[in-house]
Amino acid sequence: MRIADRRVLKLIKMWLQAPVVEVEPGTSRGGSGAGAGVLGKRNRQGTPQGGVISPLLSNVYLHWFDKVFHRPTGPAHFAKAKLVRYADDFVVLARYQGEKLSGWIESKLEGWMGLKINRDKTRVIDLRRQGTALDFLGYTFRYDRDRRGTGRCYLNVTISAKALRRERHKLRGMICSEVCFKPLPQLIEELNGHLRGWANYFGYGYPRKGYREINRYVRQRLTQHVKRRSQRPFRPPEGVSYYEQFKRMGLVSL
Repeated sequence: MRIADRRVLKLIKMWLQAPVVEVEPGTSRGGSGAGAGVLGKRNRQGTPQGGVISPLLSNVYLHWFDKVFHRPTGPAHFAKAKLVRYADDFVVLARYQGEKLSGWIESKLEGWMGLKINRDKTRVIDLRRQGTALDFLGYTFRYDRDRRGTGRCYLNVTISAKALRRERHKLRGMICSEVCFKPLPQLIEELNGHLRGWANYFGYGYPRKGYREINRYVRQRLTQHVKRRSQRPFRPPEGVSYYEQFKRMGLVSL
């Protein structure tokens, strides 16, 4: 509708047709023979899973969904709804979720734009119901009772369980036997950079519980890490715990 430059269109087409390279289970990339254990697969539709071009193309294409959503005939007016979208993931907020609103969204995305809604991940929830929560962009949104005993509820925004699992998996890769060759000050410096960046993103809402969990996990992993190093053993000074020694060496605490 807007791009007439054939070179740009050809480049986009090449991105969409780029094969996805997968390694067969039980093989490694360093196997003997060219392409041993490596499979190439092209998608018939959509963007390659994990492709760096996917978020950009999602924003370019779904920009028109944003436009019609906020038109005078769109849900932003007839349902007083609000749209929060990040690439191809979005949430529609409205006081009343009816068939007219859901039907409009389905007709535009699947009928007009030719997309397919993931039914397994799509649901309508009422946050006013007890025990109901919404996970979006690494956060969990839910209403909890005020701990002061007033009987009122407040919107509790915390780090989601999935985001915490993903962060622990990342830290497990950063603190493992494969990095035993690194001096401990260098490893702590790398961890500090990563932890500061992670905390900057998840600093909204009430992240204290998640921060404490990550702090505890990092210190436990570091203690196990220094104890198993056989070539360069590490022991804190007498009367000083491992946790205190890590703090002295500059390990950040979220």
